[in-house]
Amino acid sequence: MLYSDKVMDHFEHPRNVGEIENADGVGQVGNPKCGDIMKMYLKIDGDVITDVKFKTFGCGSAIATSSMATEMIKGKTIAEAMTLTNAAVAEALDGLPAHKMHCSVLAEEAIKAALADYYQKKGEPVPESLKLPCDCEEGHCCSSCG
Repeated sequence: MLYSDKVMDHFEHPRNVGEIENADGVGQVGNPKCGDIMKMYLKIDGDVITDVKFKTFGCGSAIATSSMATEMIKGKTIAEAMTLTNAAVAEALDGLPAHKMHCSVLAEEAIKAALADYYQKKGEPVPESLKLPCDCEEGHCCSSCG
């Protein structure tokens, strides 16, 4: 079987789908090679992520990794969410096929982009660990490219 039961469950019954009005942080990332686009919305109270929602345009693995990533950071502190890795997301889903690992990377990057947006909205410097590599000429975090 190509996909684990957990991947299929999160694909068929994704958690935390939608958007948050007046979100404290919003991050959107995409992979031009495969066409997947993920948008994460965070509601933060103090330093705890009280709500998280996502909208993903992409394959089943992209939807499943988005869903699992939101489950993994909901109720966690910003510091805890900043340490989430794509490997942890894939592991929580009982693995992904090698050619779909980029979906878990997008999930990690979408969360980091939303957290970076949160810091920018507060007028605080974005921690280095949240800055994403960018292919644009400006060479800054992709979340600032829009």
